[in-house]
Amino acid sequence: MIKSLAAAALITSSFGISAASCPDYLNVEARKLHSKENVDLCQLTQGKPVLIVNTASNCGFTPQFEALEAVHKQYADKGLVVIGFPSDDFFQEEKDEAKTADVCFINYGVNFTMVATSAVKGDAANSVFKFLADKSAAPKWNFYKYLVSGDGQTVQQFNSRVKPDSEQLKKAIESVL
Repeated sequence: MIKSLAAAALITSSFGISAASCPDYLNVEARKLHSKENVDLCQLTQGKPVLIVNTASNCGFTPQFEALEAVHKQYADKGLVVIGFPSDDFFQEEKDEAKTADVCFINYGVNFTMVATSAVKGDAANSVFKFLADKSAAPKWNFYKYLVSGDGQTVQQFNSRVKPDSEQLKKAIESVL
């Protein structure tokens, strides 16, 4: 009985530490793209630096998915988490989420976390993008990239024209790892 109580206390304190280290903006669950499954963004990121990108399936920048996946593969073992947020705020996202998923997963081989389509600007923006807008600025187009430090306090914004595998973005990623 004592061992069970000690184990429960350890588990509870572990959760407390995790919750305390999670920035408020990531203390949410989001539904995975074209899935009934949710992902706990706090648990996924757990004090790690995060590259957050608003995406669209029918944009001239859509081929950046390939470079985002390469960045994910290059830096995942070093702690970087990449999360894609499809959005139709700029009228270039598929209306059918299954088609969005095909673009990401089949056409570009995306393995990093993609969440369900949501708003990324204005009053309807999801909580993650409201935080990013407060810390830097709302995206002005698809494929804006936000690099957030592991403590959630520092946000660096990169516009659509900054490629995920550019020297500029890679140096920024390496500075937060």
